[in-house]
Amino acid sequence: MQRLVLVDKSVIIRKVAKRILADLGFLVSEADNVEAAMSICKGRVPAVLIVDADLPGATELISDVRKLPGGDKVKIYYCLIEGKLKNMMQGKRAGADDFLLKPFDRDILTKVFSEQAKTAA
Repeated sequence: MQRLVLVDKSVIIRKVAKRILADLGFLVSEADNVEAAMSICKGRVPAVLIVDADLPGATELISDVRKLPGGDKVKIYYCLIEGKLKNMMQGKRAGADDFLLKPFDRDILTKVFSEQAKTAA
């Protein structure tokens, strides 16, 4: 089972996404701020990291995770409310691999993450 860390300030988004991603087979940890997320990642680097772009320190979290041993292998998704090129480039420069647009639902998360979950099974 692959470890996934979900970092978002919204309790509702974390709750819904955690349920969907756990149903896909991920072991999901959640954090509501970058400090808590970094603590989780330092304990054991996850296979996947989803970071809310609106969190203070989001790009720094991405850069810091990349510097951890094994951090280069983490698949990092930068989660945005809208696909503004400036915000996307900030995430990409920090080390994000891909983007998720909010609001997302079961269909979107299943489409994006089901193959990764299968490869871990």
